Amino acid sequence: MKNNENQKALEMFDQFKQKKVNDQDIHDAEAKAKNLGKIVKDFRLLIAMFKDGISGVYSISGLTLATLAGAILYVVSPIDAVPDFIPFVGWLDDVAVITFVLANLNSEISKYKKFKKIE
Repeated sequence: MKNNENQKALEMFDQFKQKKVNDQDIHDAEAKAKNLGKIVKDFRLLIAMFKDGISGVYSISGLTLATLAGAILYVVSPIDAVPDFIPFVGWLDDVAVITFVLANLNSEISKYKKFKKIE
């Protein structure tokens, strides 16, 4: 993805972090996960982490919850840097946002994996 598209995706992601995630958003994110190529498993882990954080099963900070919410909402949103209806290319911005979140929450994700006993 070009730098300008990557920057646009990250700016939009910041806007999504301010919104709330509902059950339908989580359902849609789980359904759309299959389109994320090699990071499907990672995105599903982020969804599980968000659900456990919201339910109180796992304790995480509000900032981490907001970051996870932003990633979930960005993926399910029909409005993003590159429209999803464009085959393959339409998912590149979603992959970029998820990769960004994975990198920035690496430490917290490692703690969550230990908590869930996931290798």
